[in-house]
Amino acid sequence: MDQGSGAGPHRARGCLGAPSCGARAPGAPWARFSAWLECVCVVTFDLELGQALELVYPSDFQLTDKEKSSICYLSFPDSHSGCLGDTQFCFRIRQCGGQRRPWHTDDRHCDSGAPVSLQREPAHYFGYVYFRQVKDSSVKRGYFQKSLVLVSRLPFVRLFQALLSLVAPEYFDKLAPCLEAVCNEIDQWPAPVPGQTLNLPVMGVVLQVHIPSSADKPESGPPKQCSHKNLLPAPVVLTSVHELDLFRCFRPVLAHVQLLWELMLLGEPLLVLAPSPAVSSEMVLALTSCLQPLKFCCDYRPYFTVHDSEFKEFTTRTQAPPSVVLGVTNPFFIKTLQHWPHVLRIGEPKMPGDLPKQIKLKKPSRLKTLDTKPGLYTAYTTYLHRDKALLRRLLKGLQRKRPSDVQTAVLRQHLLELTQSFIIPLVGPGRRGGGRRAGGAGSRLWPRLRLTPLPPQEHYMASLMPLQKSITPWKTPPQIHPFRQDDFLRSLERSGPQLTCLLKGDWLGLYRRFFKSPHFDGWYRQRHKEMAQKLEALHLEAICEANLEIWMQDKSEVEVVDLVLKLRERLVRAQGHQLPVKEATLKRARLYIETVVGSLPKDLQVVLCPP
Repeated sequence: MDQGSGAGPHRARGCLGAPSCGARAPGAPWARFSAWLECVCVVTFDLELGQALELVYPSDFQLTDKEKSSICYLSFPDSHSGCLGDTQFCFRIRQCGGQRRPWHTDDRHCDSGAPVSLQREPAHYFGYVYFRQVKDSSVKRGYFQKSLVLVSRLPFVRLFQALLSLVAPEYFDKLAPCLEAVCNEIDQWPAPVPGQTLNLPVMGVVLQVHIPSSADKPESGPPKQCSHKNLLPAPVVLTSVHELDLFRCFRPVLAHVQLLWELMLLGEPLLVLAPSPAVSSEMVLALTSCLQPLKFCCDYRPYFTVHDSEFKEFTTRTQAPPSVVLGVTNPFFIKTLQHWPHVLRIGEPKMPGDLPKQIKLKKPSRLKTLDTKPGLYTAYTTYLHRDKALLRRLLKGLQRKRPSDVQTAVLRQHLLELTQSFIIPLVGPGRRGGGRRAGGAGSRLWPRLRLTPLPPQEHYMASLMPLQKSITPWKTPPQIHPFRQDDFLRSLERSGPQLTCLLKGDWLGLYRRFFKSPHFDGWYRQRHKEMAQKLEALHLEAICEANLEIWMQDKSEVEVVDLVLKLRERLVRAQGHQLPVKEATLKRARLYIETVVGSLPKDLQVVLCPP
């Protein structure tokens, strides 16, 4: 199709969802639906109008004109892809303007228990696309061209692709009534609470999924099928809501997986030029998943076009290339982004079987416009030596016709242990100068690795926590010690990644470069926030375990009221899952508040506890 023709995207010409359809409680309309999806869009190609947003459901969901334009252009493969038949891919766009839907309590609860890499996006939308292009003599253009798009903040690509595979073919045949029925079914789904296995009915099929939790072990297998004797039909079990077939995605670049892992870790700009949006989006999502369980803190666009509202921002030459992974299909980007340091050009995917010819490393100076051959164009030199044993193991798996999911497990485990080995010296338990560290979290954070016992200076970040004995009930909690890069680098000699990883190389150089990346900044902010919350929770526990009556004997009313207000504030934060506090501690805190308020004069009681 020709994306450049027509007058560009147009507003919706029709909307589903009258107020009487799918009405919910006044305080939370479409609350269950919005726990999974923001909205559903249908994009069509009009010979006169170009890409047009034909339908948005629910009809009251507000999209800005810029968001509508982005959804329209990104929902269709560009003219270089030549996609016939049915194609699935995804994109990611920046939300324009402030938050338009208030977060429900369930949203915060789900995010608080989810791995950081799988929490809902606060400032971006994912678009999961099912595109159909088939010959149709009844259409002037000669082709039926339409996309069904699920817009969500959740990175559950496998789940939404499975959902689209069920819904889209039916919708293209029956149109609006089918879609409205599906949306009403989704509005009956339970919330995606981490750690739970859910049965999600849609169109006569039950999808059974496990929602990942931060408490899950990395080596956990697919979810076990729940016993539902009366559940008919038998559920379709999805082994993951988010994990792609990593081996299939990386088949042409297996020889360079470690180099690509370093580029991702360091937040380097990378352009991925692929033959189709499906290949582009899968490769970008596979690359950004390399760092799990670390959150990918840079920007990434699984599929990007010249019509995107951020095109000028990403292609400017007035400043250094941004830290973004950009998936494209238009060779025009090779010319436009020649100043980018890393370009991955992927050829047409090969049929499963023998290992395809591996993409070669090439110098950026060999980049040519339009006819650039497949290759990884970069001058980057890896800090770590290549793990040749991994490639040998994968090749042996191909010779033995090992299933792709087993090959993926091998590859994913390799990347997981590589990331763990890099991060373990930064986190985990630690003690300094005697005493137990507040909130020390043993090796449960990384249960897959069998760790060698480390010396007292182990795991630098944990050593920044104050000693637990320094937390007293009636004083402000002690401060977390500052992160000093030189101190950390000195600690690596005794507690570095060499204790858990066999790979040799310049680990110190890799850490120094990592400290300059957006990933270190994002990781450190998140870790510091968790440590501060742990300190606050431990301080609340210390207050609840203290003798309140003795403390109150010589305190003024102002000091007592101040304690009540502070306890209430922390109680609210803890109940909102922002503090890691046990239920028993919350009960004691409520009892303390009642006791303290009861000891005050009646006029103050009325102020603190109005009727």
